[in-house]
Amino acid sequence: MEKGGIAVHRLWLSVASFITFGFVFAVAPAIADDPRDIATGYVIPDEGYCDQPYVVIMHDGNWLCLLTTAGGHEGAANSHVVSTISADQGRTWSKLVELEPVDGPPSVYSLPVVANSGRVYAFYDYNGDNFKCPARSDCVGWFVYKYSDDNGRTWSKERYRLPMRMTAVDRTNTFDGKVQIFWGIGKPITFDNTMIFAFSKCGKYLIDRSEGWFYRSDNILTEPDVNKIDWQLLPDGDVGLKNPDYGDVQAEQNIVPMNDGSIYCMYRTAGNHPCHAYSRDGAHTWTMPEYATYTPGGRRFKNSRACPKVWKASNGKYLFWFHHHGAHKNPYRGRNPAWLSGGIEKDGFIHWSQPEIVLYDTDPKNCLFDPKTGTPGPGGGMSYPDLIEQDGKYWITETQKTLARVHPIDPTLLEGLWNQGTAKEVVEKGLVVNLGPEESKKGEVAMPSLPSLAEGGGFAVDFWITLDELASGQVVLDSRDSSGKGLAVSTTEHGTLRIEMNDGENRGFWECDRELLKPGTRHHVAIIVDGGPKVISFVVDGVLCDGGEASTYGWGRFTPELDDVSGSDKFRVAPNLNGRLHRLRIYNRYLRTSEAVANYHAGI
Repeated sequence: MEKGGIAVHRLWLSVASFITFGFVFAVAPAIADDPRDIATGYVIPDEGYCDQPYVVIMHDGNWLCLLTTAGGHEGAANSHVVSTISADQGRTWSKLVELEPVDGPPSVYSLPVVANSGRVYAFYDYNGDNFKCPARSDCVGWFVYKYSDDNGRTWSKERYRLPMRMTAVDRTNTFDGKVQIFWGIGKPITFDNTMIFAFSKCGKYLIDRSEGWFYRSDNILTEPDVNKIDWQLLPDGDVGLKNPDYGDVQAEQNIVPMNDGSIYCMYRTAGNHPCHAYSRDGAHTWTMPEYATYTPGGRRFKNSRACPKVWKASNGKYLFWFHHHGAHKNPYRGRNPAWLSGGIEKDGFIHWSQPEIVLYDTDPKNCLFDPKTGTPGPGGGMSYPDLIEQDGKYWITETQKTLARVHPIDPTLLEGLWNQGTAKEVVEKGLVVNLGPEESKKGEVAMPSLPSLAEGGGFAVDFWITLDELASGQVVLDSRDSSGKGLAVSTTEHGTLRIEMNDGENRGFWECDRELLKPGTRHHVAIIVDGGPKVISFVVDGVLCDGGEASTYGWGRFTPELDDVSGSDKFRVAPNLNGRLHRLRIYNRYLRTSEAVANYHAGI
């Protein structure tokens, strides 16, 4: 979770193109502002440090953002909760309003919700006993709330303490139960007249030996008298939501209400995967948490010790924010780029799509990579996001701890996620080479000019192939000239396919996951080279590579200096392939993951 940075802004122009004899001739597109680049977002005000910028839409149509800020660093003694209002959907913001004073006990990590009357409540940590910890003292004390009846312009002078019963994790905590250790990252959910929100209790200072808990109120949305609000601390019993087999870090629980009345929970661990669980009785009891999978019993999501956030959209579908890689040496790093998966509810379970990059940072310190392996380095990134939906549009907030922003999200990106598996047409936009099996036998084909990767352009190589054997050195295509400039796709000694790119001075490369390709089996492979985040990804048979068991990462980054990798004016097609190339397509733009999945479902 590092600082934000400055990114290069770009301009993209669409151009006309035409197809003939299996080829598409087009002018290489010019380059445009990429809304995924976080530098294009709108800045949310703060006092230096900023965290959890969560937004609710008030009855007057304005946005109210609650966040934690401080003049120093995360955990600083002057950390406190503030609010700010936007009347223009995040472009500009009002002066910060303090819920708690900067010189009072630390107050942090506010969770806002709007009641039926328009009153807004904010729940947050408050060190009401001024308990002194060895280091930061902001995640101990009381869980409290205040409210506003004027759309967040002013807040109640009185703060109200939530009843938090002592449980096993409290009685055995670092401080022998003298104070409770906890925090929350998930905005409250509402259904009917009920409100529920999740938070984490911890047994080991600061945030380890953690487990999930839930506050539920069945009348807060309708009861005007704060003293009459009822509270339940769930689950029932003395132990929170956790799986004893998954270690001491099971925290940052957040929930969504499901269409069938269930509740779905997602949270982070210190391993390679987040966890999920379901409650069928309003958070009283839960299924045993399991590592989260794309489909019931399917492939596990990969995420390091970073906030995995779920939301439910007004259309009844779901979104999941995560970082699509496993844990590495510093589990709090590697939060750049951020990925989204789309969820559809089926038979009481959420089925998730293959993910897309939704936001990225081009600041070098957040994009560091190892030039020898192509894997991202220790750069920080963005986290603790929120989803805003209004007037049929979507936005996401995020923070880099010293800079928070709000970003409009292209709705077609979300529709693509939700429609994976139903979209089954070949993507035509940007198609500059389209070879069938007969054209592939010609040996040499005219090589189109590809956009500058250094300026944010991209391309994709998409093909159907059957390899009779997985011996290394078999070439699918090769546009390299005598100096080595160009690109090539070939098999490796790992039984994978690898792309290599060279602009004459710089090079980039990556390969698909191991054990995916099978001899004698027809496979669809899409190689996506995205010059915005400088990422190479592989989609094999409709599944985005994640590194599998062999690697922390299934995608790789290339140097920002890598530029034109078109190479020769011709490329060789399958010159020594032991097998058959059934179809080859080249696009002069990056494909979205959803487009690659659609090409797979379209067939040859």
